[in-house]
Amino acid sequence: MLVSAVTLGCALLLGQVEGGPPAEVAPVEDARVEVAAPLLQPPAVPLPFQDAERPVLCLTLPPTQAVPSGLWRAQCDFEQRRCLVTPGYELDADGQETERFLERVRACVPEESAPVPNAELLTYRLEPSIADAPPGWYRDERGRVMQFNFDLHRRVWLGGAWSPLWPGDEAREDRVRLDFGIALEVAERKRLHRLHFLETELSLGEPSIDFTMMRYDFSVERDEPLFRVTTFFGEPRRHDISINLGVWLEALHVEDLERGEVRGGFLTWGTLHATLDLWHSRDMVSYVRVRAGPSAERDYENDITTLVPGAALEGNLTLDRDGFHHLRFGVEAEKVLLSRAVEGRPLRPERLRLSAGYELILLAINDQPLSLVADARGTWRNDIAFLPERWEWSASAGLRFSLWAPARRSAPMAEKARD
Repeated sequence: MLVSAVTLGCALLLGQVEGGPPAEVAPVEDARVEVAAPLLQPPAVPLPFQDAERPVLCLTLPPTQAVPSGLWRAQCDFEQRRCLVTPGYELDADGQETERFLERVRACVPEESAPVPNAELLTYRLEPSIADAPPGWYRDERGRVMQFNFDLHRRVWLGGAWSPLWPGDEAREDRVRLDFGIALEVAERKRLHRLHFLETELSLGEPSIDFTMMRYDFSVERDEPLFRVTTFFGEPRRHDISINLGVWLEALHVEDLERGEVRGGFLTWGTLHATLDLWHSRDMVSYVRVRAGPSAERDYENDITTLVPGAALEGNLTLDRDGFHHLRFGVEAEKVLLSRAVEGRPLRPERLRLSAGYELILLAINDQPLSLVADARGTWRNDIAFLPERWEWSASAGLRFSLWAPARRSAPMAEKARD
């Protein structure tokens, strides 16, 4: 970055000296002053960023070897007679202007609408800089923009992983898993809505499929506390205790699996759980919560419709500012009720699932993140006839590509990317 900044500044400075036309006389409003073609000041290291909250002027300077179009963007301090300027086009590796306009910049104010005439701006101190960028995006010294902050809670993803399975003492190391899904979040004041569509996990080797058509839940921060506890150890202190209850809904969940010659197939028509956030971050994106409620389930292998109450403790944590590190964990228990007797399994079967996973963004391709995914899972169940009652463990490691992942709502401006 240091070498590139110095190279860029020197190229622009030399271009102004060597490639510029002879000095011209330009009239200044209400003054008779001769104005020479301006020279850029030596570049600061690192180059400053233009402020995305302040207006930018379209500025025309005499053409130079580096910037033959003469089109610049300027952000000026009219009291100090100082402007931060940057070319209106991207530059190549040699600091020469290309044909690509700067991407993701705000429209600049036309010269005729500027607070002062263009001729007077040419008398200001002109300092090389980097154009502004939206929150979560960074612009380099050549004007190229790139995303550095990602919201993996709003994305479309496609992934694959090696996922060996240990059903008892045996091991299936030829097992792989493919996954796909769509995740959305809608933020309101004191409430965050989460939507998931078409979440699919397809395992090959020891075949299974886990598919969910739609899932919805929300977190809320209540304005009024449910309990106000006052302590009198020394100075009286009030402690507000809020009960942040929410709802968790799931529609059309299919689980189909084979274990040797044994097969299980379950279609959950719908699930309704009440949720209680034990903790959530200020923006409610990260949380630890419990949830519980009933499901209506169809065991299509045995032609039975059952009621399945369940409860879970789960967490979803974004560990850093820019959304590169994510931790998920969960413990879930279910019990099958209102079932008729089925040979080879208890009358009221049970399920217990454990999971923990970690996702790390490695790099971005066309500003879409490619992440490393690793997880471990454990399942104990006796709801499949003739399947031995035992723990089944699996682990996975693979890659996941997000086809769309915008910047987080709390994304900082580009200057913070240097931190």
